[in-house]
Amino acid sequence: MGWTLLHLEASPGWGGQEIRILREALAMRQRGHRVLFAVMNGALLAKEARKEGFAVWEMNFHKSGWPLTLCRLIQLIWKEGVSLVNTHSSLDSWIGGIAARLSKVPIVRTRHLSTPNKGGLNSRLLYGKLADFVVTTCAAIVPEIADKSGRPSGSVRSVPTGVDPLRMEASDEEARAFRQTLGANEDDFLIGTACFMRSWKGLNDFMDAAVLLQDVPRLKWVIIGGGHQAAYRKRAGELGLGKTLQFTGHLPDPIAAIKGLDAFALLSTAHEGVSQAILQAAFLEKPLIATRTGGLGEVCLDGKTGIEVPPFSPNAVAAAALKLMGEASLCRLYGQNGRALVLNRFTLKKTVDEMEDIYRKVMQC
Repeated sequence: MGWTLLHLEASPGWGGQEIRILREALAMRQRGHRVLFAVMNGALLAKEARKEGFAVWEMNFHKSGWPLTLCRLIQLIWKEGVSLVNTHSSLDSWIGGIAARLSKVPIVRTRHLSTPNKGGLNSRLLYGKLADFVVTTCAAIVPEIADKSGRPSGSVRSVPTGVDPLRMEASDEEARAFRQTLGANEDDFLIGTACFMRSWKGLNDFMDAAVLLQDVPRLKWVIIGGGHQAAYRKRAGELGLGKTLQFTGHLPDPIAAIKGLDAFALLSTAHEGVSQAILQAAFLEKPLIATRTGGLGEVCLDGKTGIEVPPFSPNAVAAAALKLMGEASLCRLYGQNGRALVLNRFTLKKTVDEMEDIYRKVMQC
């Protein structure tokens, strides 16, 4: 018999965190489990989850709304026969943890970012008393969570967000068409990054590397994704990158664009888990250039799937770009190794298998 799982999410936005929650929910439903959502009023996750036929309750997770939200959550847990609560952000973890504890329902806390844990009483309550198990999305943060929360190490586990090979389909024609929209021909070497544009995604380093190599013939650069674009577009203009760097804006499905690249870079300086974009690039056999921030070092294995560079190091990025551009056989090797790594360790099936195992163990305690 399946379980009834309740996901809580206080974030109103739509990014990798929310996409993981929804994809996991879809996979769990296919395995016979019932999945419910309680999310922030007006959250984009509410809209996307309803599109997929899930039951969704919108609530006020801000502290001003806690008394009513606490009562609503307890009522929801009892009425719907919830087996387990999975919390995802700080606000919903506090109020959801209290509601679940009062309802005597087990709690899994999923932590999606790799930012340092502040420790202290806050950590011991949020990751200790108000959680039965903590899931992270990269291995680097596991020891710190266990240490600062006082949790046994066996009750903290990294479960990266895997990719679904069935969602990775893009034809060679689609990839070529993307390159053509940028004015890149078959002889050009196209280096791209894909992300929701934020200050910590290393985009300034990406642009600075492009400046260093702007006189290299046939080398082109592209930033794929939406987010805070205006400042980066302005800076690219000020740097004189109009002929070598382009922006695509948000693409609903970036797979063809990533497939159209010759190399993929992700230069995050903070917060990163195991990025979906870098996994997609590795699966599509793109050689990687990446920092070790968060979980990126789990995918960009230096000398095996790509070239590791330090954060804030455009000179190192430029050197890596030139090396890949000049060694086609190395690009192929890194690409083949990257695809094999993803298929072995980072598929959606593996993610859901591990989450299902965690849920089962928590409910048996």
